[in-house]
Amino acid sequence: MENKISLTIDGKKIETVKGKTVLEVARENNFYIPTLCYHARTGKAGKCRACLVQVEGLMALKESCALPANDGMVINTNTPAILDLRKMIVEMHLSNGEHNCISCERNGNCELQDMAYHCGIERPHFPIEHATMALDESSEGIIRNPNKCIQCGRCVRACNHNVMHEVLDFGWRSGDMRVICDDDKPMGESSCVQCGECAQVCPVGALTFKNAKGIGQHWTLDKTKVICTYCGVGCSIDMYTKDNKYVYSLGTEENWEQQTNKGMLCVKGRFGFDFLNREDRLKTPLIRKNGKLEEASWDEALDLVASKFSDIKAKHGAGALGFFTSARVTNEENYSVMRFARGVVGTNNIDHCARL
Repeated sequence: MENKISLTIDGKKIETVKGKTVLEVARENNFYIPTLCYHARTGKAGKCRACLVQVEGLMALKESCALPANDGMVINTNTPAILDLRKMIVEMHLSNGEHNCISCERNGNCELQDMAYHCGIERPHFPIEHATMALDESSEGIIRNPNKCIQCGRCVRACNHNVMHEVLDFGWRSGDMRVICDDDKPMGESSCVQCGECAQVCPVGALTFKNAKGIGQHWTLDKTKVICTYCGVGCSIDMYTKDNKYVYSLGTEENWEQQTNKGMLCVKGRFGFDFLNREDRLKTPLIRKNGKLEEASWDEALDLVASKFSDIKAKHGAGALGFFTSARVTNEENYSVMRFARGVVGTNNIDHCARL
């Protein structure tokens, strides 16, 4: 077929299709090429140079995140020159900032830390003086630590192009350049809607979630894939818990192109599940006995509801029964309620409310 191409990466011949970058092809075939500025959902930036590769026939090293894969290419990803350059890039980032991994919330889930491990870096060799900036904790959901920012631009592209809120951007110049909110306002005083997309794509600990602070390192948490219950969009969420307690939510990155939410979440999906940890949350059915609500099993509750439905239908007819469904459940569940109302009970009294 015309859209099929063949190229060689580190001595391995690979067949793929046109339209992909060298980085995409390499990662699909399990070649390690690190990135800091590139993210699959925010696109290429070509700033960090961590993804440089050597293309035979070309003099300079090329950014694989922005390099189209062409037929006949011969690519090397781990030559001594590339590895030395990659190591220098990581050392410079580690030197220019407060990357204290031991106490960082992103310890174990930091892409810069992961690169340092792969490069065999024990400590940076480029001490760089920098002014310490104050933490921005004005936001209800996000902590901004500009001292950990590596200016990769992921958060800016996510805010401007993914969720299109246009709150974050680069401000100032030269050594004073940093990511700012609106006209350099604290995040809590800016037009930020707290969707949290910036914190999700951040590769380091510059943007973290307040509700996860001090609760546990990433590897101590359990991940469960769920569907958001707040509306009918059906956003896919990776929900992180510890000791069966909710910690925080991320939009599902795996197969994000196939998700309705494309890996993104709104403020409700991101921060609206703290009720899961409330002690007064209903966890079992309640049946009123002698004027007092008492805990019951699901079998008891369903038997009671079925008997009440049967009594009402026998005395007053099916038209005396009505059903409400909700936008917070799946289409399949809504369909099941509709079929139950019309096919089993025999009533058309069924409606839907987005606020239930």
